[in-house]
Amino acid sequence: MRIAKITATTVTTAALALGLAACGGSSEEPATSSPSAAAASGPKFAGKTLSVWRLGDSNPAAAKYMEELNAEFKTQTGAEVKLEWIPWPQVADKFAAAATGTGPDVTEIGNDQVPMWQSQDALEPITDIAREGDRSQIPQNLYGYETVDNEVYAVPWGAGARAVLYRKDWFEDLKIEVPKTWDELVAAAKKIQGEKKGVDGFAFNGGSDANHLLAAFAWSEGGEYAVKEGDKWVGKLTEPGFAAGFNTYTGLVQDGLSSKANLTLNTTDIRKRFANDKVAMYLTAAWDLPGIEEDSKGKLKGDKLGFFPLPAKTGGVAASFFGGNDIALWGGTQQADLGKEYIKLATSKTWADRYAKEGGLLPVYPDTLAAMNEDPAQGAFAQAFAKAKAFPADPNWSEADATKAVLQNAAREVIEGKKDATTALADANKELEEILNQ
Repeated sequence: MRIAKITATTVTTAALALGLAACGGSSEEPATSSPSAAAASGPKFAGKTLSVWRLGDSNPAAAKYMEELNAEFKTQTGAEVKLEWIPWPQVADKFAAAATGTGPDVTEIGNDQVPMWQSQDALEPITDIAREGDRSQIPQNLYGYETVDNEVYAVPWGAGARAVLYRKDWFEDLKIEVPKTWDELVAAAKKIQGEKKGVDGFAFNGGSDANHLLAAFAWSEGGEYAVKEGDKWVGKLTEPGFAAGFNTYTGLVQDGLSSKANLTLNTTDIRKRFANDKVAMYLTAAWDLPGIEEDSKGKLKGDKLGFFPLPAKTGGVAASFFGGNDIALWGGTQQADLGKEYIKLATSKTWADRYAKEGGLLPVYPDTLAAMNEDPAQGAFAQAFAKAKAFPADPNWSEADATKAVLQNAAREVIEGKKDATTALADANKELEEILNQ
């Protein structure tokens, strides 16, 4: 199993909506049990123990969910579950260690990490169960990261999208209606800037997570970053749709809606400016709310804030990046059949809906998602998620996105007047193809 890339890669995943959400070794069986005797007198997997990893820190709601899920799994299979929570700062190291032979049988995993771990031979394909039963209802587009060379390596478990966080109190004071079109958003931003000096009406994001904002504009214009043609990635940054979205993105600074000083700021930086009355609107998710309250020393709480879906310049709601958490079978597990039974149960409609709702995520089942559209807290995210898309499902995408910052650099060159948009995108397209086709 290849591990060179693993140890150098930071495992990230989208913390979603309202939530503060292996060469799998075979698990040891309880010394007091006789698996063959237990199996003969009870469920098929009686006496077995399955090792399961959840990512992040446990909390009462999540702990209760896992306790009840595991109890149901034992009822159905007779098997015990050994559950371990992996704090986010430790995920990269734990996953890297798993590649050497000490890991779980089943693990939660960020959807955007599936291609990278699959490229390390670290995930077992689960194509045979991915679309059966309830899972046939999960939209096919949600399997974008999970499908590699026509094999499925993970099942979507819970999802999320970004929406526009805005100063509800400022909108009310200035009698501004919540924007439903891009022109209305621009007008709202300019009106606020006219009344409050030194404020970004809509903040430009040019930092580490900039592509979440750029992608929303580009995808809404019909653009793509790159598409797989045969066995080769072909960049699409120079095509009209992407170019139009790129121009809207850079135009946030060029047209004065956002400060030029924001060229390298990411969402965390913008959040701090927002908390200090320097930003009226920006694209994010509700995980920023606790930080805003802390950064503002308690001045900005829920009653002064709100979310609405980002309007597309072409009309309707803009496409959003599909962030999410999956569940997968780790490579080399000796418990493949049992692990698949666990994945089937966890991603059944009942348990997947609970995982999402109780974890502050968006459900992956369409009818449950549709019912959230009018929810005051989740509606904006549900509407954005309905048009969610993913970045190129290639293990080298993170290099283009984060390490080399291909699109971020292109945008800065245009805003700073070093290149025109046509040249900047042509150069970026060449670099993106080189990285993805390594």
